[in-house]
Amino acid sequence: MKILVTGGAGFMGSAFVRFVLGSRAGHGIVNFDKLTYAGNLANVSSVTGDRNYSFVRADICNGEQVLAAMRGCDSVVHFAAESHVDRSIAEPAPAIKTNVEGTLTLLEAARSLGLRRFVHISTDEVYGDVAPGVLADESAPVKPSSPYSASKASGDFLVQSYIRTYRLPAIIVRPSNNYGPFQFPEKFIPVTIVNARDSKLVPIYGDGRQERTWVYVEDACRGILALLERGRDGEIYNLGGSAVEKNLSLARRILGIMNKPEQLLTHVADRPGHDRRYAMNSAKMERELGWKPATPLDEGLRRTVEWYAANSHWLDEICSRTRNPGKQE
Repeated sequence: MKILVTGGAGFMGSAFVRFVLGSRAGHGIVNFDKLTYAGNLANVSSVTGDRNYSFVRADICNGEQVLAAMRGCDSVVHFAAESHVDRSIAEPAPAIKTNVEGTLTLLEAARSLGLRRFVHISTDEVYGDVAPGVLADESAPVKPSSPYSASKASGDFLVQSYIRTYRLPAIIVRPSNNYGPFQFPEKFIPVTIVNARDSKLVPIYGDGRQERTWVYVEDACRGILALLERGRDGEIYNLGGSAVEKNLSLARRILGIMNKPEQLLTHVADRPGHDRRYAMNSAKMERELGWKPATPLDEGLRRTVEWYAANSHWLDEICSRTRNPGKQE
């Protein structure tokens, strides 16, 4: 199998590239990435010499570039996205262009080339606020709150239309919050780690009682690969962690692992339109594919903290060039 991985130099995409090449000797990867602020070839430096790996620097909104890279592949796993909620609130247009127009460009290319499988990486955020005590399954209504989640929901609807109208063999995956090594340091967990490392204040939006489900990135990659190889065409699959955690509680766990005082936590003005709770039912993944998260949250957080401590050179280089270090999610 030869797979075009879009956004393969970003956090989740690079983890998927490393996971596939490390676990499937017969699979080839074409890494297609524009290398915007969150794309970093250092994330895939461990596989650059692999004979089954190649890299193409290009834009998913450019139809000619997409067709050229997709020829010879039989599958697409589409991670590429403008994924930072705060950035989408400050400037919605890039999220709409990349996440909607870029997805359309990829779908058109996949349709014209007759690809065997198209896996679209979505997000649990398309469900919007989930009521206390409820787990959203794949049939739950889509009600996005931010420009980012609205753009991802739009991408989902485009994929569904191509499944129905053109019989494109596609799958939609809705992961919960991923975390782990190589995550760009403007998301919640790396922000907490970076600021705590430097004994800086750790920002907590509002009262910090927003609830999220977390899944270790290697567990997510294992699920996505299972869907690529064995998932059912035309289906949506939730891919979530095993427990719902409040943001404030999660930050306290990280500070405890790092032996840092809770006095570093500081409450800041809440994000506009901030969803209160994300929570998903991933029973379909377990029932059909035997997948469930294998990494307990405490273990995953410890591994993540240890990785950032051992890779301070990577972290310092990223922080030196990002415009929003220390700003969460």
